[in-house]
Amino acid sequence: MQNKNLWKETKFIKTSQGYRASKDPKNVSISSRIIANILGKTYEKVISQHASGLLLDLGCGNVPLYGVYRDKIIDNICIDWSNTFHKNIYLDYEVDLNTVIPLDSEQFDTILATDVLEHIAKPELLMSEIKRLLKSNGKIILTVPFLYWLHEQPYDYFRYTEFALRMFCQQNNLSVIELEPYGGAIEVILDIFSKQLIRVSKLSCQIFSNLSLVFIESSIGQKISLKTARNFPMGYYLVAQKLESAN
Repeated sequence: MQNKNLWKETKFIKTSQGYRASKDPKNVSISSRIIANILGKTYEKVISQHASGLLLDLGCGNVPLYGVYRDKIIDNICIDWSNTFHKNIYLDYEVDLNTVIPLDSEQFDTILATDVLEHIAKPELLMSEIKRLLKSNGKIILTVPFLYWLHEQPYDYFRYTEFALRMFCQQNNLSVIELEPYGGAIEVILDIFSKQLIRVSKLSCQIFSNLSLVFIESSIGQKISLKTARNFPMGYYLVAQKLESAN
């Protein structure tokens, strides 16, 4: 990653409770704090367990997860495409992610692709490239939204079920280690309402978001989420490993 010494927290910040959404509206919109909070916890859990070695941060944006994985890895390479809305000083390579990625095969121990796949017009090609770039036994850590609004338009093409993600893994000789939904019906409903409320009043949206985060963390909120996440997921996280026989 270029300019590591200049890196600073943006979307996620480290708190006494772990990684959570930034409260700075320049980094996370007030209406997006619900999902960003969920993602911060999700990313911290899976990255802490599975990131290692040389890591490729694919579609890195402002590298918001560097603080989560930097102590888990040897080094990181950051790539993104020219259409990104998050231009930054950290890129090692600017690459069209709908084409062959100009990096050597089998060099990465970990590939991180968070909220990237839905913006790719040729997902089969990108998944094939991920397989090519991973070392044997290397891991892909991937997240995608599902019941979530259109974003970064017009570069928002798809929503994937867990079955589509399993299919991509099977096609590319990737063994699924974890594939779970994050967020359920309650988070989806609160997120939608928050994104509408901000059009009326930022202050009301901020109060609503704060109350929503408290409710989501409560025992009843957690129960509703767990019972509804399988059929009404806000999104999914996937960890898969390249099998030794994969080319």
